Amino acid sequence: MDSLKGRDLLSLADLSIDELNYLLDLAASLKSGMVKLKRNKVLGLLFSKASTRTRVSFTVAMYKLGGQVIDLNPNVTQVSRGEPLVDTARVLDRYLDILAIRTFEQKDLATFANYAKIPVINALTDDEHPCQVLADLMTVKECFGKLEGVTLTYLGDGNNMANSLMLGCAMTGMNVRIACPQDFQPNAEIVEKAKNIANGKTEVTVTADAEAAVKNAQVIYTDVWASMGQEEEAKIRIPLFKPYQVNEQLLKLADKNAIVLHCLPAHRDEEITDDVIEGSQSRVWDQAENRMHAQQALLASILESD
Repeated sequence: MDSLKGRDLLSLADLSIDELNYLLDLAASLKSGMVKLKRNKVLGLLFSKASTRTRVSFTVAMYKLGGQVIDLNPNVTQVSRGEPLVDTARVLDRYLDILAIRTFEQKDLATFANYAKIPVINALTDDEHPCQVLADLMTVKECFGKLEGVTLTYLGDGNNMANSLMLGCAMTGMNVRIACPQDFQPNAEIVEKAKNIANGKTEVTVTADAEAAVKNAQVIYTDVWASMGQEEEAKIRIPLFKPYQVNEQLLKLADKNAIVLHCLPAHRDEEITDDVIEGSQSRVWDQAENRMHAQQALLASILESD
């Protein structure tokens, strides 16, 4: 799809609905081996937060395309010594073909995108995690054969995952319910954006009632209760979030064929019980694998062919 070439991906909402569906179809074709693509380019990874799945999946995806990866650990670059982001962005633009950034503030990502001519991909910020949701939607489609009309319930903190899931579900015709404590609801602007995208055709709901949110849902999704940078709040949050734990009792309220997803890493027996994540309804490991396929599709679509 030519419209994706050379593009940034700072938010899932940067994509059109057709572009999102194209990426999901391409990812499935790459996973099946029906399509093989090559892009002999260089990807830079500039990660200010810890990462396992995002770092490894981007690296393997780029290698599968025939490209190379440079891991730009901020601790061993001049970024750690206070070099202005605008300077780093303009220099990396001269060396790399594409850059994936994992950072805290969305505005820092936007700065890189503004000053670097190469495509910039959001590999996670405090606001959004669009690449994770590409893999999530791919996994749901594998399980149900469709996205439209499927209901996804997210339980826990109204964080970057909740934000991106609302956008992704609204764009693909899924119903989405976000259940979280009253003081930990998702970004109000993104809630409104998702509702505008859904345009009354699908459900976008934010509630504090976990049981009502789970009722008859086909996808039950959770994430850690304290994201990176919030570790000191964990002890305070645990009792507040306990009613949102994904456990066998709560799962019984969902559709009998419901699947369970978690973006990982998981704090077992906090936001999700050990028996559920290891249970027959868990699709967590397929979901993790699909990060690689979805990101390979994204990289191939953004980069020009050789």
